[in-house]
Amino acid sequence: MADEVRLIGFDGTQLGILNIDDAQQIADDQGLDLVEVAPDADPPVTRIMDYGKYKYEQEMKAKAARKNQTKVEIKEMKFRPKIDTGDYETKKKHITRFLDSGAKVKVTIMFRGREMAHPEFGLNILEKLAEDLRDEAIIENQPKLEGRNMFMLIAPLKKDKETSNAKNEDA
Repeated sequence: MADEVRLIGFDGTQLGILNIDDAQQIADDQGLDLVEVAPDADPPVTRIMDYGKYKYEQEMKAKAARKNQTKVEIKEMKFRPKIDTGDYETKKKHITRFLDSGAKVKVTIMFRGREMAHPEFGLNILEKLAEDLRDEAIIENQPKLEGRNMFMLIAPLKKDKETSNAKNEDA
């Protein structure tokens, strides 16, 4: 620890370079804490502040930043290569609902037994799905065969809420 420090007052004014004991005495007289803010400087920079209040404010800023973060959720929808039209439409509606809620969707085609001989059936289903959802989603990961499963990742299109609200107000 250095013998002398550059002292910054509670209101942000420079109080000069003082002996550390004198700086601590000034902080104690004001009922505040002496906090080292730049230890690498020569001499180190200290500030008079209410450290408890400072820590609380930092926690509130961090909490607000976490609150504004968006958590991306990934839902999964599984298909079989020989899926019927009605089942396909039902699953497509579920995928649309997931995309509308802002979640990404991992679409999986599961192959069993001899179905592995015709992976193009699964690819056709994924391509048809991508074509049906082109107005609402983008393909983030192209169809890929891994073992007995074929995967594709679909992400919702970014919707500008402000621009759509502005268009509604103009009309």
